[in-house]
Amino acid sequence: MRPNLRRLATLGTCLVAAVALGASHPVSATDGDEDFTLYAREVPAQEDGEGGPPSLGDAFSFADDLYRTKGGEKVGRDGVTCTVVRLGNPADLQCTGTFAVPGGHLTGQALMQFDPTQESEELPTFDIAITGGTGDYDEARGSIHATDDGDYQKLEFRVRD
Repeated sequence: MRPNLRRLATLGTCLVAAVALGASHPVSATDGDEDFTLYAREVPAQEDGEGGPPSLGDAFSFADDLYRTKGGEKVGRDGVTCTVVRLGNPADLQCTGTFAVPGGHLTGQALMQFDPTQESEELPTFDIAITGGTGDYDEARGSIHATDDGDYQKLEFRVRD
């Protein structure tokens, strides 16, 4: 699969993990919304060697380390799987992720459009839905706004009780 698909999916799903990491107290706290920023960086993995255009049903997985600042303290990790669910231009990836963070796990998902003809390493801006969690995050809902930030993905979180 093309490297830009892997990078696009990385950005989208790793964002969910950062929600729990940036909070100073559990997401289920009663004081309202939490806004914070984290940075995600993909963990290098061995490529499967596949090339060419994506096919319907193609899937891939990846992992990220999560940081409070670019190059700063590592505060968590994630695991993400993405599947090509629509071909064409644009095409769609359905991505889901589970994130190990202090106090529990978070889950999230996104349907992300991509241009299968584009070779750019820069990722588009997009949003991820926070769909739940465990432990301190069992009531988590909200969204994550992701933007490309060089070697990292900037993740801006809005977490609701």
